[in-house]
Amino acid sequence: MTALVRPPLREVRSRIFDSARWAGYQPRPDDIVIATFPKCGTTWTLRIVGMLLAADAAPAPVHGPWFDFRLRGPVEPVLAEAEAIPGRRYLKSHLPYDSLPVYKGVKFIHVARDGRDSAMSMHNHMRGFTPMMNEIMDQVSLSDPKFGDRVAPTPEDPAESFREWLVDGGARGDPGASYWEVERSYWAARRDANMLLVHYNDLKSDLAGEVARMAGFLEIELPDEVMDAIVAAARFETMKAQGPALMPGSEMAWVGGSQTFLHKGVNGRWQDACAGADIAAYEARLATEFTPGLAAWSENGRRVAGDPALSPN
Repeated sequence: MTALVRPPLREVRSRIFDSARWAGYQPRPDDIVIATFPKCGTTWTLRIVGMLLAADAAPAPVHGPWFDFRLRGPVEPVLAEAEAIPGRRYLKSHLPYDSLPVYKGVKFIHVARDGRDSAMSMHNHMRGFTPMMNEIMDQVSLSDPKFGDRVAPTPEDPAESFREWLVDGGARGDPGASYWEVERSYWAARRDANMLLVHYNDLKSDLAGEVARMAGFLEIELPDEVMDAIVAAARFETMKAQGPALMPGSEMAWVGGSQTFLHKGVNGRWQDACAGADIAAYEARLATEFTPGLAAWSENGRRVAGDPALSPN
């Protein structure tokens, strides 16, 4: 086992995620953890990293073991699944960095997105849940003494959903799981050698450049033609068209399966959906929660706000 650099510094347990489920993680020195706040480009990045590791752009299930996800049931089968993966692995998390263990050699890729875009995407994500998924979510919440209640249904109106999101930053029962806490935790580690910060805007505007950044960070060298094929396969339109192959079984979680999950892949929907007062409330909260450097990067990404590692705050 590779050496522990830093244990988790806090526990986070929301209705959906639980950092304690990482206790059985058996690290390998070349593991990759793709860690994001929900709906910030996680699946997109999982697909890219999976193709880089396989050196192959052919459609294949996008799946990295996800220990913190409570809705899947006991964590032991997920741990066993991770152990059974041959070669280099990529794992998934929606937890803040300081609630995860850090081991020597293990690399983290954090993907961020404007909180308003994340909230809009989460609205579609939650509204698309099948009755089975909603019942599982309720049962997890009901059985946990921390909560003991059913999960409030997601409003049909995206503007109302956004106003609810503003109350706790999408924390779903634990402040540590909020957008604000998650982004601050990775921003604090932005200069660490084991950390790469990626932004959804940059993936949209320069996909080839961001794929190359990930490959460089992971020390993966591939022929130009393979890299070109990976970039083409990582375009949203291609992923949506290949959705059934990339996300087999997704129809159990979402009505419409992968076509609901891979919804639009665009930014800025909040501009038409949300009232001016709610947008102003978000901007005021952003200024309170984030430093100027983090606020600029979270909204704009690296190509506009500059390299996070060079930001003074």
